[in-house]
Amino acid sequence: MGKTLAEKILSEKAGVEAHAGDIIIAPVDLAFAQDGTAPLAIRQFHACDFDHLAKPQATIFFLDHAAPSPSKELSNDHLFIRDFAQKMGARLSEVGEGISHQLVAESHASPGDIIVGADSHTVTAGALGAFATGMGSTDIAVAFALGKTWFRVPQSIKVTVSGRFKKGVSAKDLILYLIGSIGADGATYMSLEFCGEAIEDMPISQRLTIASMAVEAGAKTGLFPADEVTRSYLESQGRGRKYQPLVSDSDAAYERIISIDASRLEPMVAKPHSVDNVAPVSVVKGTKVHQVFIGTCTNGRLDDLGIAARIIKGRKRHFETRLLVGPASKGVLFEALKAGHIQVLLEAGAVILPPGCAACVGIHQGILGSGEVCLSTSNRNFKGRMGNPDSFIYLASPATAAASAIRGEIADPREFI
Repeated sequence: MGKTLAEKILSEKAGVEAHAGDIIIAPVDLAFAQDGTAPLAIRQFHACDFDHLAKPQATIFFLDHAAPSPSKELSNDHLFIRDFAQKMGARLSEVGEGISHQLVAESHASPGDIIVGADSHTVTAGALGAFATGMGSTDIAVAFALGKTWFRVPQSIKVTVSGRFKKGVSAKDLILYLIGSIGADGATYMSLEFCGEAIEDMPISQRLTIASMAVEAGAKTGLFPADEVTRSYLESQGRGRKYQPLVSDSDAAYERIISIDASRLEPMVAKPHSVDNVAPVSVVKGTKVHQVFIGTCTNGRLDDLGIAARIIKGRKRHFETRLLVGPASKGVLFEALKAGHIQVLLEAGAVILPPGCAACVGIHQGILGSGEVCLSTSNRNFKGRMGNPDSFIYLASPATAAASAIRGEIADPREFI
C-alpha cells in the first residue's frame, strides 16, 4: 500500500513504516514559540527540570504578536523570553522582523521537515512540504528539551483542485469555500493534502494562504507536494540545496477525496462569528465596513499587498472606513516598498503597521469599537478575536478587502478588475 504525504514524512523521520493511526516518535527539525505562548513553554521547561535545549539553533522565539509591546506586562514577557533565549543559546526573532509563520517559510521550512510550534498556525509551513503542526506549550517545552516528540499518524483527506481561477478569485476564496463545505471540524486531526492542476500552477505565496487555514477545518496539518514551484521558491530564498521532491504515492489510501473546480469558484466571505459560516460575496455585498485589515500570516505577503495596490491605485479609501496594512515580515515590507505598493496604499489613505501580527489577535493596532465591522484577510473571526466581543469580523481575500475599503462596504473585487 502506498503512502500519503503525511505517512511518507513521518515514516522517513521516525525510521519506521508509519501508517494512519500508528503512534510514532520522531525528531523535530524546528521547534518554536511566539511571545503569546513562549512564557508558558519556558515555565513548563523549568517545571520539568530541563536545563538545556536539544537543538539550540533549531529553537526559535518570535516576538510577533505584541510587536511593539502595548503594555508593561507584555514588555516584561518579552524580557523573560529574551533572557531565556540568551542563556540557552536559542535564536530570537525580534520585534519588527515579522510573523513567525512567514519567517519560518522564508528561512527555515523545507520539504520533508517536521516542524512544531506553540501556535496553531504552525501548519502554514505545510505549503513547502513540511509536516508542520501546532502543539500546546507543555509539548513544545518537551520538544525544546528532547528534540523529538510523538505523533499519531493522521488520516488524510485528498483535495484535488482542477481548472483555473477566474479574475478576482484566489487561494483565499478556495480555502474559505473548502472550510464552508466540510465545516470547522471536518478534518479534525487529519492531514489535508492538496493537489491538482490549480495547485500545480499556484505560487508558494498562495499555497501558504491555504496551508495556514488548514487548522480552521480542524486539520493536524495541511500538506502540498514539493515540486518545481517549491524548488524555485527555495532557490529565491537562497535555500535551493534544501529542496527534495515529495509527492504522495498513486495508491495511497485516503479517508476521503474532495474534488473542486477552481473555475467555478467566486469571491467568498466568512461571516461572523465562525470561519465555516461562509457565503459568496454577493450574499453580503453592501454590508457597511468600518475597518479593513490586510495582512497576517494568511495574507500579508508581497503578492497580497500587490493585489490590493493594483485594485486601489488611483483611488481613496472610503472616508468612513479605516484601512490597515500589516506586512508579514520585514522582507515583505522592503520588497513592497521597492515595488511601489506601499506608496500606492499610503496615497489611498492606508495606515502601514510594523511587520507582525498586528490587529489579528486583538492586542493592539486595530482593536474594534463596539458594534463596528471589520473585513479582514486574517484566518479567524471568532467573537472577540480582534479585541472586542461586541464587534463583527468578516474574512475575505486581499482583493475583496481592497474593493471593500474603497466602497466602505463589502464589495465584489471583480467590479474593480
